[in-house]
Amino acid sequence: MAACRVGLLRWLHLGAHARGRVPPPIRRLLSCPGPVATDLKREEQPSGSVVTGSEDSTPLKRFSEVQKERREQAQRTVLIHCPNKISEKKFLKYLSQHGHINNHFFYESFGLYAVVEFCQKESVASFQNSTHTPSLGAEAVIPFRSRFFNLKLKNPSTKTSEQSHIQCSDQSPPSSKKLFELLHYAESIDNQLHTLLKELQITEENTKLRYLTCSLIEDIAAAYFPYCTVRPFGSSVNSFGKLGCNLDMFLDLDELEKLNSRKTSGNFLTEFQVKSVPSERVATQKILSVVGECLDHFGPGCVGVQKILNARCPLVRIDAEDKCVIEGHNCTFISDLKRIKPSENTETLELLLKEFFEYFGNFAYNKNSINIRQGREQNKPESSPLHIQNPFETSLNISKNVNQSQLQKFVELARESAWTLQQEGKDRPSPSSNQLWGLAALLLPSVANSKALAGKKRKRPASERIKTLLESIKSNNTEDSTDTSGEKTTLLESIKSNNTEDSTNTSGEKTTLLESIKSNNTEDSTNTSGEKTINTQG
Repeated sequence: MAACRVGLLRWLHLGAHARGRVPPPIRRLLSCPGPVATDLKREEQPSGSVVTGSEDSTPLKRFSEVQKERREQAQRTVLIHCPNKISEKKFLKYLSQHGHINNHFFYESFGLYAVVEFCQKESVASFQNSTHTPSLGAEAVIPFRSRFFNLKLKNPSTKTSEQSHIQCSDQSPPSSKKLFELLHYAESIDNQLHTLLKELQITEENTKLRYLTCSLIEDIAAAYFPYCTVRPFGSSVNSFGKLGCNLDMFLDLDELEKLNSRKTSGNFLTEFQVKSVPSERVATQKILSVVGECLDHFGPGCVGVQKILNARCPLVRIDAEDKCVIEGHNCTFISDLKRIKPSENTETLELLLKEFFEYFGNFAYNKNSINIRQGREQNKPESSPLHIQNPFETSLNISKNVNQSQLQKFVELARESAWTLQQEGKDRPSPSSNQLWGLAALLLPSVANSKALAGKKRKRPASERIKTLLESIKSNNTEDSTDTSGEKTTLLESIKSNNTEDSTNTSGEKTTLLESIKSNNTEDSTNTSGEKTINTQG
């Protein structure tokens, strides 16, 4: 069994648009680990298509095979920052002198970018050899050779008739307005859910861009660790990702396994001279620190690099059967997809969604925990507001950072969503109206209800009103040192009236308030008749 050091890197908001003119990628470097041992069902599709994985004729591939193919594609791919006005035909002809092009696409993110995949890896080296380091005049440049290029026109002022509109691939999710329109004209909630999936899931182009990002970072890390690989992790590869989501990566140093598998002849064994550190954790921290410094100082387009090196980082061990064990916990995913039996549930998506909100809107969070591995509830082992058992390390609570107010907000929204879906079957608006319905009413309530919500004045909680009243009382008692005995009754009636208006007030608040009133009135037994009006209005 060989040990692999694993570190996690994160590229925030891949391809997303933000305010301000800054280089497109923002990357963070972390030391958190993450096992990736799941298999996916994919097939290569032409540029612009969407991978759904729902076709029965799609051949099954192991996740390691998919990663190998994607990694090889990325190694033959270059990223080019292009002028806004460019002839696509001339652009491809210029690149073809270095070798045949397999496919390409354009996207916009603070400028126009082209992702070009050559058929041979040697074409990338040829393109690099024909590229020169720019001169920035007074500023000095770091002569770093990467696969991230900047293309300029020799004669920018010369206009050609061959300039055409370049179709760009979307790397960001659709706007709320567009999404609302698509959901509004769907025939049913089931169709709305399918539409939402189609519009938000990661496209083929976005997948290639994510693997290219890993490959570019791997080029930098390989300068120190020649056998390293940088692989995408999390939602980018487990089918839960959506356009615009973060790109998580982990740095895999698998050199030990490669060296141990080599057999040498003779009476001697040669080893590399290395430095030792107290623990695997310290080694991971040092490695990620060096890679982070390289990205920050040498990586083109890398800005805002943060090194978070004190996060929990256990050792990952992998055996020949793709069994993943983390600190003694079995985190293995099923390798053979044929062992996963299709669900026998025949209910509609609309009913399943409604029952999901009903179930968790009335879940006994105060005494029960959610067991993901067994798909059931169980007794709550701790006092956290929400307890969801970690499916791998069962002693941990993966929702420990959720506080009581956040949980209460979720419960309120779940109940409101369940009620909204229940009304859909009774009175569904016509397609010609602009009224939200179904999934649109749950996801985009601000589109049509903003005016209605703005017209409703929310009543302040009783606790806030009582606090304001107490401050008013203390202020008035400080300003005037006189009071009449008759004022006690008027003031107490005002307090009782406030408590009666809102049923959320507790009896404990009433007692505390009355005691405070009595205390204030006892300290000063005199007041003018004119003060009564002020206190009553307060």
